Amino acid sequence: MYDLVVIGSGPGGYTAANRAAQLGMKVACVERYSTFGGTCLNVGCIPSKAMLVSSEHFTAAQHHMAEHGIEFDGIKLNLDKMQERKREVVSQLTRGIAGLFKKNKVDGIQGWGTIESPTSVKVAKPDGSSETLETKKILIATGSKPISIPGVEIDKDRIVDSTGALEFGEVPEHLIIIGAGVIGLELGSVWSRLGAKVTVLEYMPKILGMTDDEVAKQAQRIFKKQGIEFELQAKVTGAAVNGETVTVTYTDKNDAERTVEGDRLLVSVGRRAFTDKLGLENVGLETNKRGQLEVDHDFKTKVDGIYAIGDVIPGAMLAHKAEEEGVVCVERMSGIGAHINYDAIPDVVYTEPEIAGVGKTESQLKDEGIAYKKGKFPFMANGRAKSMASTDGFVKILADEKTDRILGAQIIGPRAGDLIAELAVAMEFGASAEDIYRSSHAHPTLAEVIKEAALSVEGRPLNM
Repeated sequence: MYDLVVIGSGPGGYTAANRAAQLGMKVACVERYSTFGGTCLNVGCIPSKAMLVSSEHFTAAQHHMAEHGIEFDGIKLNLDKMQERKREVVSQLTRGIAGLFKKNKVDGIQGWGTIESPTSVKVAKPDGSSETLETKKILIATGSKPISIPGVEIDKDRIVDSTGALEFGEVPEHLIIIGAGVIGLELGSVWSRLGAKVTVLEYMPKILGMTDDEVAKQAQRIFKKQGIEFELQAKVTGAAVNGETVTVTYTDKNDAERTVEGDRLLVSVGRRAFTDKLGLENVGLETNKRGQLEVDHDFKTKVDGIYAIGDVIPGAMLAHKAEEEGVVCVERMSGIGAHINYDAIPDVVYTEPEIAGVGKTESQLKDEGIAYKKGKFPFMANGRAKSMASTDGFVKILADEKTDRILGAQIIGPRAGDLIAELAVAMEFGASAEDIYRSSHAHPTLAEVIKEAALSVEGRPLNM
């Protein structure tokens, strides 16, 4: 008899399993993939970042190293080697999770988990056998899967989802992408750097959905300079494959019918909770239109003893959000008064430059009628950014007009994904803009841009 069976070993699931074991529970974690780590480690976050880094190095060698006095002859791409490195990075990390399970005495079980009752999970194993796990509690952490749109059928060859776009054996001549969200732009950046023509079709009037409007506009300008083409307010109506050609039909912002042809098509229009074939009907659980389960403050579903976290519940689909929820969920099971501040959970886009945000955007504050002050400072005025030859972008801090408390922050620029952590911690502690600029920031560092943005909230930057 287990105290807890976790279904899914992605960031939320494996973190919850390990923390539960640390708290003295007897835990099993069931994973349908042949390796642990779920979508994120196997076919999502980690392999895409490996390809982003490799493609950045290739672009730097081709176009940027000469300005540093480093010259090359005969630069060429070895895509097979790049893909091999990506797979090794994934392998190292998935093996690492297996090692963590062993260390924490978590039973990691490969197979398809189906809930048979509130106290039992049946696991169909790859060898055809099955095992029923008896348990006091069940935690659903099965993550999400890519979705498509009517008229576009993913064939895993010419028309692919994000998983397929990580496995191309050759650089596309013309990659068409449906969707200008995080995944579409990250993978579009990879293949653009490696030599593909990239065209992005986006249904909305801006890229990056809920991202701050000012950040999204600057990002689009930068990506356009990098060679990525955008067609906004484009409603895709269909896609057809003829040999090695994919033809996408859409209506533009003027309702005119248009087509674009390429040799590969990436469908990146969002994700849906992966709750299919989990046996939810066996315990009377129903999902919403996105396949998600409703939970209470403690992540309990309406069925006693069954919990859910991460992408399978409403909210942002972020790996680190799932991790926090997994820890808080099992700690509350153990009587620990843990909490999550959803306003202080950052999000990051790993393009070049990176884009990151935490808390409210300007448009959200305006919609909510909250009076605020804004401070903004460009990387162009930062010594460290200049020395790195990476000066695109800015830091923006939004603070309450009366209290000076930080309500939100956005960064577009070098290392934005790392820099946003300072502002997330500041928000977690209820810091003000003054708290930021009264804190010493080492010189010369990119973090000084955060200090200057905080000073700019008061209208008194020191270096511009």
